[in-house]
Amino acid sequence: MIDSAVLSLTKDLIGRPSITPIDEGCQELIIQHLEAIGFTIERMLFEDTTNLWARRGTEAPLFAFSGHTDVVPSGSIDKWDTPPFEPTVIDEYLHGRGAADMKGSLAAMVVAVERFIAVHPNHKGSLAFLITSDEEGSFINGTTRVVDMLIARNEIIDMCVVGEPSSTHTVGDVIKNGRRGSITGNLTVNGIQGHIAYPQLACNPIHQALPALVELTTIQWDLGNEYFPPTSFQIPSVVSGTGVSNVIPSNFQVQFNLRFSTELTADSIKSRIHEVLDAHKLEYKLTWIFSGSPFLTETGTLMKAVVEAVDEVNHQKPKLLTTGGTSDGRFIAKMGTQVIELGPVNATIHKVNECVKITDLEKLTDMYQKVLEKLLTH
Repeated sequence: MIDSAVLSLTKDLIGRPSITPIDEGCQELIIQHLEAIGFTIERMLFEDTTNLWARRGTEAPLFAFSGHTDVVPSGSIDKWDTPPFEPTVIDEYLHGRGAADMKGSLAAMVVAVERFIAVHPNHKGSLAFLITSDEEGSFINGTTRVVDMLIARNEIIDMCVVGEPSSTHTVGDVIKNGRRGSITGNLTVNGIQGHIAYPQLACNPIHQALPALVELTTIQWDLGNEYFPPTSFQIPSVVSGTGVSNVIPSNFQVQFNLRFSTELTADSIKSRIHEVLDAHKLEYKLTWIFSGSPFLTETGTLMKAVVEAVDEVNHQKPKLLTTGGTSDGRFIAKMGTQVIELGPVNATIHKVNECVKITDLEKLTDMYQKVLEKLLTH
């Protein structure tokens, strides 16, 4: 049976066009639910980002649900079968931007907590929500700043479930028990501009850079390990030229990214890349954007509880994977927190006609509630 509370709340959240970093009132809607069941609310506004820290209880252990109210832009509306911010049920699916990433998860978390507290008003430990409106954007003023504030006042999250859409075919078939780190380099190789017919009077930065780039793309950075695939070096963008065919350009700009395992650190990656560039005697400038270190929850009480909860709902244990992009779990993990990602099927996230199976919302709610029962009642 579909829980109308989960479906209704998901619809209400989708109906708010909260394109990152705008929250558009989503968190206030969630606050109404949480205040009614005894949560203490802290609104944390940093620059253009709206954050929510809500807590019920003062004792350990502290369990938190984490998620984001912001969504990516809808793209061309005429390519959608239904308006992206008008939640629409078609057959067994709820359509709308954010249905899977991740307003469905937020609704399931809230309803699961409401159910749990109705049965266990005097549960052990503490419950919390950490919600931001800037996970899909620059992530500068979102979860990372809330975590820094919590650490500063020694308010440490022991266990956290992040509602990112982790599933592949059916809800709960995959949970993410870690994520790779991510670091981006913006490289500018300088040369000397000149007429292409007189190359001896110029220095082509593209020609200078290519051997180094080939070396960087062929390095075996690591072999990965039991939980992580090998580190990957990828070039998403190259820019050069003046727009005409007879001019050697003065510079060559390359952006590259490495998604790296726990076998490496950001510093070791930087050092290796500078070694390669210096060995090729390039004149260059290199700036870095560090998105986060890899994290891993290999064992522990949270892992056990989540696996058992999924198994009880699906009658099948989930696979443990660390694939995909980064998530705000990387910021929470730096507290020493056990972090697991469990959410809807990710097949339509960031696409037109994003949708979630309605029965999956109910199953996800059941999974979240069972996790709470295993962690905060025994």
